[in-house]
Amino acid sequence: MSLQATTSQTVGPFFKIGFEWLYRDNLAGEGVSGERVSIQGRVLDGDGVTVPDAILEIWQANANGKYAHPEDTQDKVLEPGFKGYGRVPTNAEGRFSFATIKPGPVPGPDGKEQAPHLLVSVFMRGVLRRLVTRIYFPDEPRNAADFILGLVEPARRSTLIAKKVAGDSGTLEWNVVLQGTDETVFFDLGL
Repeated sequence: MSLQATTSQTVGPFFKIGFEWLYRDNLAGEGVSGERVSIQGRVLDGDGVTVPDAILEIWQANANGKYAHPEDTQDKVLEPGFKGYGRVPTNAEGRFSFATIKPGPVPGPDGKEQAPHLLVSVFMRGVLRRLVTRIYFPDEPRNAADFILGLVEPARRSTLIAKKVAGDSGTLEWNVVLQGTDETVFFDLGL
């Protein structure tokens, strides 16, 4: 009897074939207003081993708090060079990086402004449904009153907040930990 997984039981690693043409590591083009930031990190499994073939998909609002999407009907300025979308792979060492701007606050489900954040989906082989999480910014006063952060157990909120890189004011570090005591908070979208 063979216990090998078949293609109907596992995912990938097909990402390079289907996703490579969609890679974008700069979410805000040149000339777009806002505070420029670079975010770097790693994707780690439950044993702390890096994942060399994951894909991170990032969505965000611009500095005015408006998404570059037709369903965002807010009366706010949207600059032509702002994409608000990126997709980056991890490298052989499980590292990723992308450049963007700090987004402005967007309306939350309770009608109040949410703290600036990036929406992140993680795709990888062996995971049949994408993992959905967020990146929040360090030292952001709005974090304390953010509706979504308020739903997260206080001891786990730090998994969603990027950290400043010592000696580099424009670079933040944020890691995705898939399992274990330091597991990143993932959100169940009920899909």
